[in-house]
Amino acid sequence: MTLHVVQFSGGIGSFGAAFRVAERYGTDNLVLLIADTGIEDEDLWRFADETSRFLGVPLTKVKDGRTPWELFRDKRFLGNDRITPCTKYLKQIPCRKWMREHADPADTVAYIGIENTKKDRARIPAIVRNWEPWITQFPLCEEGEPLTKEQSKAQLLNEARALGVEPPRLYGLEYAHNNCGGTCVRAGMQQWRHTLKVFPERFAYAEAQEAELREMLGDVSILRQRRKGVAYNLPLSELRREHEGAL
Repeated sequence: MTLHVVQFSGGIGSFGAAFRVAERYGTDNLVLLIADTGIEDEDLWRFADETSRFLGVPLTKVKDGRTPWELFRDKRFLGNDRITPCTKYLKQIPCRKWMREHADPADTVAYIGIENTKKDRARIPAIVRNWEPWITQFPLCEEGEPLTKEQSKAQLLNEARALGVEPPRLYGLEYAHNNCGGTCVRAGMQQWRHTLKVFPERFAYAEAQEAELREMLGDVSILRQRRKGVAYNLPLSELRREHEGAL
């Protein structure tokens, strides 16, 4: 019997994918596979637990054991909005290890909760290659014409609420994603400014961690900015001072 493994990130897209897979195939052979990076917003786990109870499927958690900051020190590389070793080592590798041990590629389908937008659909070929030898499917992308990001997010959030599952609080706090408690290194300047306002203590912690890594590695930073067409590193401390100077 086919094993159905939802790569459950704790985001609203992965919830939508899990719900559709459960409706289509039932839950007897459904797995909610989630990676713990150690810095998620606590409400992500509330949402994950509610999803688990709603579907009647336990969470299958995998964990490298390091936070992104610990990983960056170990690898002597600061993740940034272009290159994210944390995604590889804290999410992809632990999930693939579990898949190798528990999910026969000949009888397993992996489901990815990317949303039904043109940008996300364009990612499908690369995701399919990365997950080989497992078959991958994208339940949300099977639903007609692509939506805008705003339409897709609103539809999925409303769907979860209608089913009795309250979405993660970060969406209500105007975050586009439920990643790393608002301190995902892939986020751009706009989100980091938002985190400075919404979660100043988290911003301060990230700023201190980045400063330690800059002492170790030299002039590196999570963010960059362009001035007259030239890209410059932009440490979080400088972003904060620019923000404070604009108040």
